[in-house]
Amino acid sequence: MEENTVANKSTNPALRSFTTPAASAATLQDMYNQPSFTPPTSPAAQRYLTVDDVVAKTATVVIVALLSALATIYLQKSAIVPGIYSLVIPAAIVGFVLALIVIFKRSSNPALILAYAVAEGVFLGGITGIFEGIRGFEGIGFQALAATMGVFIGMLVVYKTGAIRVTPKFTKMIIGAMIGIVSLLIVNLVARLLGFDMGVRDGGTLSIIISLVIIVVAALSFLLDFDAIEGAIKQGAPATMAWYFAFSLMVTLVWLYLEILRLLSYLRSN
Repeated sequence: MEENTVANKSTNPALRSFTTPAASAATLQDMYNQPSFTPPTSPAAQRYLTVDDVVAKTATVVIVALLSALATIYLQKSAIVPGIYSLVIPAAIVGFVLALIVIFKRSSNPALILAYAVAEGVFLGGITGIFEGIRGFEGIGFQALAATMGVFIGMLVVYKTGAIRVTPKFTKMIIGAMIGIVSLLIVNLVARLLGFDMGVRDGGTLSIIISLVIIVVAALSFLLDFDAIEGAIKQGAPATMAWYFAFSLMVTLVWLYLEILRLLSYLRSN
């Protein structure tokens, strides 16, 4: 009896419910007949990420960037805004800053990511327009765009067919190659500022080889993006993550397009 009194006076909130009298048979039957528990729904848990979400958001981001690029070229050629190509560097800086914010905050904010797409569109449109204005380089922008989309579709097929598997070793290899490329380009930039030409970006044979290597690495990095998307879908990531993956794919597309454009310029110059 003393033992029961101590238990009934427990200070543990989880145990206080047991201080009520024993339920009757009728009460127990009513409890048994109650419907099973249905977890509450919240806005964040309403829908999980799907492939369609990623495709739709990626298409949106790419189209916004493409329209921004075409508008930049049109405004320059039609002389409506003749100095718009001067926005190339500011647009590149804005795009870089927005990319850093999205990456470090792992943001899925549509406004932020679409703003990045607009900035990159102005940058790419300006760069493409400048190349197109060089004699003998007409049509180079369309060629670079077609090649970029071809590589993207090709790598998607490669991933879906399992021709190249994304293993931890493969991931480390691609990340290592990216770090090596960035390091080389930074060293080359510093060397050029100091008046020394390493031949990395002068259009010669070495430049062509380096561009081809960069294009291959950029293309293979799509496999990492596809694998990350598939993993997120399997893990039940929220549908809003589609914006972040669209941004990730856009970053790689921009990198690939610029390098293909550069390679085509080398080949045309020679």
